[in-house]
Amino acid sequence: MYSKEKIEEIEKRRKDWEEGVLSKVIAKGERKEKFETLSGIPLKLIYTPEDNKDLDFVEDLGFPGEYPFTRGVYPNMYRGRLWTMRQYSGFADAAQTNKRFKYLLSQGQKGLSVAFDLPTQMGFDSDNPICLGEVGKIGVTINSLLDFEKIFEGIPLDKVSTSMTINAPTAILLAMYIAVGEKQGVKPEQLRGTVQNDILKEYVARGTYIFPPGPSLKLVADVIEYCAKELPNMNSMSISGYHMREAGCTAVQEIAFTLADGIAYVEEVIKRGIDVDVFAPRLSFFFACHNYFFEEIAKFRAARRLWAKIMKNRFQAKKPESMRLRFHTQTAGVTLTAQQPKVNIIRTTMQALAAVLGGTQSLHVCGADEALSLPTEESVRLSLRTQQVLAHESGVTDVVDPLGGSFYLEWLTNKLEQEAINYIKKIDELGGMVKAIEKGYIQQEIQNNAYLEQQKIETGELKRIGVNMYCIEEKQTMEIFIHDDDAEKKIIESLNEFKKTRDNAKLTDALNQVKEAAKNNENLMPSIITAVKALATVQEICDILREVYGKYESIQIF
Repeated sequence: MYSKEKIEEIEKRRKDWEEGVLSKVIAKGERKEKFETLSGIPLKLIYTPEDNKDLDFVEDLGFPGEYPFTRGVYPNMYRGRLWTMRQYSGFADAAQTNKRFKYLLSQGQKGLSVAFDLPTQMGFDSDNPICLGEVGKIGVTINSLLDFEKIFEGIPLDKVSTSMTINAPTAILLAMYIAVGEKQGVKPEQLRGTVQNDILKEYVARGTYIFPPGPSLKLVADVIEYCAKELPNMNSMSISGYHMREAGCTAVQEIAFTLADGIAYVEEVIKRGIDVDVFAPRLSFFFACHNYFFEEIAKFRAARRLWAKIMKNRFQAKKPESMRLRFHTQTAGVTLTAQQPKVNIIRTTMQALAAVLGGTQSLHVCGADEALSLPTEESVRLSLRTQQVLAHESGVTDVVDPLGGSFYLEWLTNKLEQEAINYIKKIDELGGMVKAIEKGYIQQEIQNNAYLEQQKIETGELKRIGVNMYCIEEKQTMEIFIHDDDAEKKIIESLNEFKKTRDNAKLTDALNQVKEAAKNNENLMPSIITAVKALATVQEICDILREVYGKYESIQIF
């Protein structure tokens, strides 16, 4: 963007400035021995056009809504429509979650995001002894279609979009959502929202897998294929870097591992003979947003550009919609501290601003109390108000990509993209993401960085207010969420009564259809929809699939 002569002039002026002005100040010393991003990228004191001399505005930046989408996936971004404010919620039973959802909608939230409890995520019913103490604790309990009906009672599914953080049993929960829609008179093509449906990151970061990678990828592809045909407004997956970042990876690794997962899913669906432009427009992504402000903004821009290149050059996508990286952002839970918890409000506000400046399509802001408990109503309201202030009072939504063209930001975007490309090349050399996971490479990379980051916190190299600096003696005064101790007992009693009232012949026939479809390698969505309508529980369907596919045991990484 600059002539050779102009770059040479800037270089000369910079050297004169360094020798004549900067050197006198540098001689007095600086705050730190080295300056680097959280990904370990060394930083210069100042950035100039010299650092971006090879940057091509048209090829590397372009305009919003056009390839390579560096500056945003839509032409006018937030001037046309704000991001979806989607606070992640769910606890105890369906009735209490329904109450929280209605409260959030009454306060201006535009979309729902369902958190499921651990038994549901692992494909177990609440009455399974292995679930004792976990029922309804980190999300809402779902045993059958009746629970889903209660969650969305009085909430019109043709007016509200819903995101579901579910992976191994995605097909079952999506089937329930379709069935609830039908009962409300909402056609499948009217349903809007997102299912996470990203099983690969479960093997390296979260652990809520059930089946081995092969069958799991088959289930993922079943959902993508079915959504492409029957649910055109449903995002068939949310390829998630968030959980890998929470587990300890860097911003560079978050880009690389997330997009490598995306590559594996696209390859799996293409194997079925489905054209990439048929399903790729409904793929979406999910990223974390951490404290290092500019690295996070650059991360989103780099990921957007790199995915566009991958879809165009690697998979020969033709539709611009297939090349767009649309993403949800959640502020970083791992950065929250139990010490001086109100300081978390500052952290999450800064992270939310970075997500908006990075061009997110939807956003969840963590509650200040989430290092202590599930968020209270007051806490989730404040998190929602944080988004609303950014949207309506800050002015940051008035210009698309307002930091675009910053010498530092453009250099950092390029650097993150190139470092992520290097990782993806390594993963390709290992045989792809599945092979890299099976060999333990991804897990080891994440664990190594998590260990290094914890060391930096313990030595004080990485600053944490209230943890290793500006610590105070404090008495915890923040009101925290209190679980209903009887909730688990009530849920189990209700489940036991429910199981006595079903049509067992209809249930058995429906479960046999699931088994036959699994054995015959058919798309499981139609048979699972039949099963949930016959009031099969999550575990009953998962047990059929465990019988056919087996269970996965993770490799040990030390």
